[in-house]
Amino acid sequence: MTTQPTWHRLGIAAELQKTPLQQIRIGELVIALSFRDGQFGAISGVCNHVGGPLGEGTLSKEDYVVCPWHSWHFHRLTGLARPGIPSAVPVYETKIENGDLFLNLAAVTERKHAPHPHHPLTREVKREPGPLRIVGISTTAMNQAFPRYSTSQDLLQVALAGAAESGAESKYIDLNALNFKHCEGYYSKSAGACTWPCTITQMDATDQLDQVYEAIVFWADVVLISTSIRWGAPSSLYFKMIERMNCIQNQITIADRVLIQNKVAGFVITGGQDNIQAVAGQMMMFFGELGFHLPQFPFIAHSRGWSAEDMENNIAYVKTNDDLRAGAVALTERCLQLAGGLVACEAAGSIERGGRKAH
Repeated sequence: MTTQPTWHRLGIAAELQKTPLQQIRIGELVIALSFRDGQFGAISGVCNHVGGPLGEGTLSKEDYVVCPWHSWHFHRLTGLARPGIPSAVPVYETKIENGDLFLNLAAVTERKHAPHPHHPLTREVKREPGPLRIVGISTTAMNQAFPRYSTSQDLLQVALAGAAESGAESKYIDLNALNFKHCEGYYSKSAGACTWPCTITQMDATDQLDQVYEAIVFWADVVLISTSIRWGAPSSLYFKMIERMNCIQNQITIADRVLIQNKVAGFVITGGQDNIQAVAGQMMMFFGELGFHLPQFPFIAHSRGWSAEDMENNIAYVKTNDDLRAGAVALTERCLQLAGGLVACEAAGSIERGGRKAH
C-alpha cells in the first residue's frame, strides 16, 4: 500500500530560494532546505552524529550540507554522507505550484547510521577493585628534545614516590609529552555540541588526551596536578588541558551525569614569581566543579617572589629543601586518607548540582 503524499506549503518559492540553506520547522519535523542551480533540496535538519541543526550549517561547493556542530557532511539532494561513509539522513520531496513551494511531509528515504563501535571512554564509570590509586599530571611546558629541570615536576614525583611507599598504586603523566589538540569550542556553538568523550578524541585517533580522561575518570582515586606559575597564572599547558575537560563538567548540565565520583584532587604549585593564592584558587575551583573532593590543605606551593629573578637559586632551593619534600609527601597522605574514606563508604549516585542546567 502506497502512502499518499501529505503536502505542506512552505511559502513563496521565489522568497525561499533567496537563502541557500535554512532550517525549517514544521511541528516536530525539522528540515534543512537548500537551493542551488535552480533546484530545491530538502533533507532532515537533524544530523546523525548528535543531532546538530544541519540547516544552520553551510553548503559546500560539492553540494554537501555541513553540520555547524562537528562538520558532518550530507548531500543536499540525496541525503548521503561523503563517499565511503555508509550514513544518510532522510530526503523529502518538494514541488512548486502557483509560485508556492510545497514539501511532502513523508520522507522518501530512511535515515541510515554508519555502524561503528562505541568509544572505550563511553563505558560505565565504576571503580575497579584494588588498592588506592593516584595519578600525577605534570603541566610544565618545555622543549621535549632538551628537557630542563622543573621544580613543580620534581615535587610531584616526590609526592608520587611517597604514595608508592604507602602501598598505593601510582601513575605519572607528563602532559608535555602528549600530542593533543586545543579545545575547538564546540560548547560555544551549543551545549549539546559538547560530547563525552570530547568530539576531538572521538574523531582523531591520534589525540592522546584520552590518557588523561582514562586516568582521572576511570582509574585514579586521587589526582595530583602540578604547575609552574606563568605571569601569575597556571601554565598554558594546564589551561590547554582543562579546556578539553569541559566535556566532563558539561555532562553535569547537559545529561545530569556526574562522571567524577568519590575522587580527590590536590595541587603542587611552584614559580619564580608570586600569586600562589590566585593559581591555587583557579585550580581548586575548576576541579571542584568537575566533582572532586579537596582534602584539608589541598595544595603545596613555593615561590621566592616577584623580585627573585635568579632562577638558578630557586632551582637549587627546591632541589635541596627537605620541608618542601616532606610537604609533598604529606599532601599525598592527606589526599589518600580522604580518598580511602570515600571508597570505604562507597558513596554513590549523582549529587544534585543546582542552578546549572542546559535548556
